[in-house]
Amino acid sequence: MPINLTILGSGSAVPILGRGVTSQHLNINERRILIDCGEGTQLQLRRFKVKFQRIQFIFISHLHGDHFLGLFGLVSSMSLLGRTKNLRIFGPEGLEEIVRHQFKLSQVYLSYELEFEVIDCKEKALVFEDNSIEIYAFPLKHRVKCHGFLFQEKPRPPKMNKDKIKEYSLTLEEILAARKGEDIIRETGTLLNNEVTHGIEKCLSYAYCTDTRFVAKLPKWIEGASLLYHEATFTKAHTDRAKATGHSTAEDAATIAKEANVEQLILGHFSTRYKDTEGLLDEAKAVFKNVKCVEDGDVYLV
Repeated sequence: MPINLTILGSGSAVPILGRGVTSQHLNINERRILIDCGEGTQLQLRRFKVKFQRIQFIFISHLHGDHFLGLFGLVSSMSLLGRTKNLRIFGPEGLEEIVRHQFKLSQVYLSYELEFEVIDCKEKALVFEDNSIEIYAFPLKHRVKCHGFLFQEKPRPPKMNKDKIKEYSLTLEEILAARKGEDIIRETGTLLNNEVTHGIEKCLSYAYCTDTRFVAKLPKWIEGASLLYHEATFTKAHTDRAKATGHSTAEDAATIAKEANVEQLILGHFSTRYKDTEGLLDEAKAVFKNVKCVEDGDVYLV
């Protein structure tokens, strides 16, 4: 199934007209995931026609306001609109304390349960899996503890070639073996798996790398991702500012994409000092060709 990614906010630090702060909605194999939740996210969800009551998981990368201050309003609105299904929130240590204290002081009582899971890893680590997807977290280098995420499909059984079932008179046992990816062994010879199936489909994946300095290990952790989002707050003309604030340049992001051999790179989290993204895009394209700068409301299908 395709990955469907909606950019809800593409800017950094503070929202401005036409560019909200960081938030994304990801649908991977019908798992509906909100990634970061900056101020005004619930309005962006409405604006871009994303049904937020269907969100099952929220992943918060770090505790800077432009990545989580929209959480209180969104969670409250879900309750006011009658949500009853539990909501799982993955994020850094301290997030649950902040949220629950906010609700305690304002006497907000939700109609459903929040389930918090702390993310704190020093290397790439599996933080969630079911029968269809896996989600990994990995450390980034920012001014506070921050994590990126890799969302990927699990391998699916190869689909049978119906014509070959008839041609080779495959038995039920042989079909089941082929569906496991096995070759079919007969006294008359061996039928290779790709002779009787349509082959194993490539697993799709999406890597999310927000606020961070250049991380040398990152390409290994996201190797071959179908789509990579990497922050590009600055151009290399402002490298000193990027290093001082724990951010990346467009060139940094493109270098990561090239070294990781990803299929497509999208850039976001732009500083408001830039009137447009042409300079950022040109800088990245000099290193990695298949790259775009995101805008609020963009949808990417993989």
